[in-house]
Amino acid sequence: MSENNVFVWTDTIRASNRDDWNRLASQYETPLLDWDWLRILEDSGSVSTEEGWLPQHLLYYREGRLIGVAPLYVKTHSAGEFVFDYAWAEVAEQLHAEYYPKLVAMSPLTPAIGYRFLIDSTESAGAIVGEMIAEIHEFCSANDLHSFSVLWPEPDFAAILGEDDFTPWRHQHFRWENENFSTFDDYLAVFNKNQRRNIRRERASMADQGLEIRTSFAADVSEAHFDAMYRYYLNTNDQFGMWAARYLTEEFFHMIRDASGDRVVFSCAYEGSSEAPVGMSMLLYKPDRLIGRYWGAERFVNNLHFNLCYYEPIRWGIEHGVQRFDPGMGSSHKVRRGFRAVATHSLHHFYDERMQMVMKMNIDKINRYEQSHIEHLNDHLPFAQGR
Repeated sequence: MSENNVFVWTDTIRASNRDDWNRLASQYETPLLDWDWLRILEDSGSVSTEEGWLPQHLLYYREGRLIGVAPLYVKTHSAGEFVFDYAWAEVAEQLHAEYYPKLVAMSPLTPAIGYRFLIDSTESAGAIVGEMIAEIHEFCSANDLHSFSVLWPEPDFAAILGEDDFTPWRHQHFRWENENFSTFDDYLAVFNKNQRRNIRRERASMADQGLEIRTSFAADVSEAHFDAMYRYYLNTNDQFGMWAARYLTEEFFHMIRDASGDRVVFSCAYEGSSEAPVGMSMLLYKPDRLIGRYWGAERFVNNLHFNLCYYEPIRWGIEHGVQRFDPGMGSSHKVRRGFRAVATHSLHHFYDERMQMVMKMNIDKINRYEQSHIEHLNDHLPFAQGR
């Protein structure tokens, strides 16, 4: 590496320049790597050493100009990654190998495809990424980190990394694609007759129950909406017991409005003339892409979840030119709403050769099984014949 090229490791995103970081992030579709989003996670205490997330961001400078960024975190557990690698941790225990701490590359607490290194558009992405990966391996070796994983990568970034250094582990996810739709009726037209009728009935049930649904940018709603979103976030997690994903602090929701108001969208259900939402979903937006994150309600309302988390975001997304909508984790009922099952891959490199060998020996079988699951889900898409 040239003496004019400098790597800087930092345990806080505030050590980087916001404008320089966003100059690199702005060229990509995902909002999850914007400086403000990652800064709020850190400043709110949602991502911290105490929570098992130690930021270790890698900044790459050439002659004083930032040309590459890798948001990275040292982890002492696997919670909040949504890749569920506990079986590999058990293998490590059986081999008497250390599994934690590990280094992960992802946008914390967010199971959405889109992670990548942020590379200056005037540079060769492949060359810069290669140099950064070499630096990361040296960092892991020097700090006794037992693995390095890239989670929820954008497909073209995963292709740059290749398979020489990493073992790709396939996972099933959901995604809605805008097929040149101009209206919500265009979206409905892809379904068979029965499912079109079902969706129309589920949409109409909101008015039948005295509710009106409206969608707004976070910058355009009252402070009370952020209080409500935090309460509903807790309510939703309370339903899942030991499987809850309660990671965000109350401060996180209040920091969003001023720092990320044009990146956050609320779909809200209102009753009568009240401006206090009885239910809400929170989504992240960047032109072309919409990401569903959190939702909740003060009480059970029939079909409210489908409307706030799927139908209304799709309607709003079509209106705003969104091309891809990532609705979040789990639940095969998404297939009934036109979300296709898609494959994504996490990429893993173990520094214990035994762990690396065990994963490589078994991963093809695991990946084939997951691909079969994806194909099975898509066989049940309720689309009209001929699609």
